[in-house]
Amino acid sequence: MAEEGYERWEGRGALGYLTLAAIMEAQLGSPPPHARLVVARECFPTGVLGYWVRRLAEGGLAAALTASSPARLAHPDGGPPLAGTNPLAIAIPSSAGDPVVADVSMGKVTHGDVLAGTATPEELVPFGGEQAHKAFALAVGLQLLVDALAGEGYGAVLLVARPEADPVPAFRERAAGVRLPGDGAG
Repeated sequence: MAEEGYERWEGRGALGYLTLAAIMEAQLGSPPPHARLVVARECFPTGVLGYWVRRLAEGGLAAALTASSPARLAHPDGGPPLAGTNPLAIAIPSSAGDPVVADVSMGKVTHGDVLAGTATPEELVPFGGEQAHKAFALAVGLQLLVDALAGEGYGAVLLVARPEADPVPAFRERAAGVRLPGDGAG
């Protein structure tokens, strides 16, 4: 389903990677006149969201993307898992080269870290130590946003827009050599 400023994609249980790949190609092939909200239903797992928004930013588009996942984060005070790690990725293009790409999971570690054996399931808690309630609140907010827009099953929500300004070069100048989100490790 598509109308100006909105698209709804039906994943029908497909891997999120495949659904997001098709969505990215569509957005780059036919960018919005100003902005577009894209909702993907029934698709999981979606992988590293920064990869997808970087592609859009390299194509000149600003983007924010979140996706829901199985409940793995409990409230910082304990109890059953209530929300997924629900990452949030934001990318801003730059006329001077590399975009700025922020990609954050709401967990101290990712489920992928647990699967790879580099972290234990007990380490899969909201990030932030004594301030973990903030990451938990954001995880819950992102979970409910995706659930409200995508319905049952796991999904993703993308906001893609043509930038009105180019803030990255001036921001990089102010950062004066500090490694910014999405920059290489070097």
